[in-house]
Amino acid sequence: MELAFGIILLVMAVFLIVAVLMQSGKDKRLSGTIAGGAETFFGKSKGTRFDAVLSKATTVIAIIFAIVVIVMFAIVGN
Repeated sequence: MELAFGIILLVMAVFLIVAVLMQSGKDKRLSGTIAGGAETFFGKSKGTRFDAVLSKATTVIAIIFAIVVIVMFAIVGN
């Protein structure tokens, strides 16, 4: 059970890192370089929709990540 939670945490952590790096922030200097310029590749409206989807997915995964960490702490702690 601990191994399964550990693998889930690892996969979610990697996804969170990638999702955050792919988002274009208000300051486009660094994040635009890392993400590859979503607005130029997808077009202006598609780039903003892509960022909105990434933002929502990041929020959901972060909440699930926190819940799994708490559950794993409860299992290992007992």
